[in-house]
Amino acid sequence: MTTPKPLRFGVIGAGAIGSLHARNIATRVAGASLSAVMDINLEAAEKSLYGNAYATTDLDKMLGDPDIDAVLIASLTSLHSEHIQKSVAAGKAIFCEKPVAIDLEETRRVMKQVDDAGLPFQIGFQRRFDPGYAAIAKAISSGEMGKLEMFRSQSSDPKPAPEHYIATSGGIYIDSVIHDIDVARFVAGEVKRVTALGANPVDPVYEKHGDIAVSILTLEFESGAIGVIQNHRRTPHGYDLRLEVHCEKGKLVTEDERQTKLWRYDQGGIHGDYFYYFMQRFEDAYRKEVQAFVDAVHAKEPIAPGTRDAIESLRVAVAATKSLKEHRPVAIAEV
Repeated sequence: MTTPKPLRFGVIGAGAIGSLHARNIATRVAGASLSAVMDINLEAAEKSLYGNAYATTDLDKMLGDPDIDAVLIASLTSLHSEHIQKSVAAGKAIFCEKPVAIDLEETRRVMKQVDDAGLPFQIGFQRRFDPGYAAIAKAISSGEMGKLEMFRSQSSDPKPAPEHYIATSGGIYIDSVIHDIDVARFVAGEVKRVTALGANPVDPVYEKHGDIAVSILTLEFESGAIGVIQNHRRTPHGYDLRLEVHCEKGKLVTEDERQTKLWRYDQGGIHGDYFYYFMQRFEDAYRKEVQAFVDAVHAKEPIAPGTRDAIESLRVAVAATKSLKEHRPVAIAEV
C-alpha cells in the first residue's frame, strides 16, 4: 500500500493556540507537515517555525502557495470568517478554531460556501477528542448504559480574561460555554430548549460589556433528557471541569483535576497539584483533533465536528444568550 504524501499545512495565527498547533503538526501529527506560519507579527510567526517552514505576514502569498494543501485557522475570532472564505477561494482543506463567527447568519453563509465548494472542513471542538469525553460519547451511542436521562457539564477558568478580549468575545455562551454545548450535542443529541441564569460576582468589566462571569444553563434535549451546564470564570484552584451523565443503567463521570497523578499525604493534610488552564488540560486532545482531520482528508472520509456542528453549537449558544437577556426559556427553533 502506498503511503500518502504528507498533508502540508499553513497555520494562520501564531498566538498560543496557533503555536501549539504548529508544533503538533510539525512534530506529533502523522501524515502532516508544516509548510508556513502566517501572522501580522512576523517575529511571532518565526518563533512558531519548525524544519523548513517559512514565516510570512502575507496571507494571500501563503494561500497562493501550491505546496500548501490545508490551512489551520487560529487567528482572532473576528477574522475567522474572512480567513475561511479566502481559504475556500484558494481551494484548501480547512481546520478552524471555534467559532466561525459570533454571528449565526454569517456562520451559516460561510459554512454554505465551504459545503458548496466540497472542501474538507473541521471546527475546533477539541473536547470530543479527550479520552474521557470520547468514552462517554461512545458508551451512550452504543446503548450500553441504556437511555441517557440527565447530563451535567462543568467548566471553570482560573481567572477573568483581559478586557479587550471580553469586549469582542460575543459573551460567555459564544466564547466559552460553546465547548460544553458541543459536548452536550456530541453526547446527548440535539437541544430543544435552553434557560440561562447568570451573575457577575467576579469583575465589573463583564457587566460593562453586557457579559457575565457565572452561569447556570439548563438544557432540554429532543430525546427527552434534561441537562445543566455550570460555568465560572474565577476558580483560584485552577482549570476545573467534569462531565457526568446519568443513564438508565448507571452513570458515567470523567474528571481530571490533577496534572500530576499524585496525592501527597503529610502533617499538613492531603495535597495535589492541578491543571492551571485549558491548554494544559487538553494538550493531547489538540493533537488528536488535528490527527483526526489529517486522517479523514487522506482517506476522503466525512469529517466531524464539521460545518453542521459549527452552526448548531453556535445556534444553541445564541439561544442561551437570548434567554439570559430576555429572562425566559428560549426554544432553539427561535434562532
